[in-house]
Amino acid sequence: MNRSMLLTAIAMVGMTPMAAMAQPQARGPAPGEGPVSYEEQLASVEDQLVYEAPIAGVENNYWFNYQTDLAEARKELTKDLRHSSDAEDNRDAWEEYRTELADARGDYAKEMAEKGYPVGEVRVLGSSGR
Repeated sequence: MNRSMLLTAIAMVGMTPMAAMAQPQARGPAPGEGPVSYEEQLASVEDQLVYEAPIAGVENNYWFNYQTDLAEARKELTKDLRHSSDAEDNRDAWEEYRTELADARGDYAKEMAEKGYPVGEVRVLGSSGR
């Protein structure tokens, strides 16, 4: 790879939004291609619970460790799905991914709570006629 190609590649990576780079690369079958496993559905729900911003707006080592844990989980999911040979391997990969996301989120929230940053939770409930 010559220097101009390298600089172009670096520039393209720099222009890619961080949210796009943070998404897992392998997502299972596209709509209409086949059933989505229960484990994949649970992982999808857990993926929606990932903190998009630091708790209380504080970027500290706990936040960066959390981001690293997420990146490692996504990388491992991609690798596991690439090497899966059957549906059971696929389900195991998604279950491990879900567990790693939940553990990372829980550990981060616990550390921040111990440092005195409250972790709030907002729930939106459907209309109950009130």
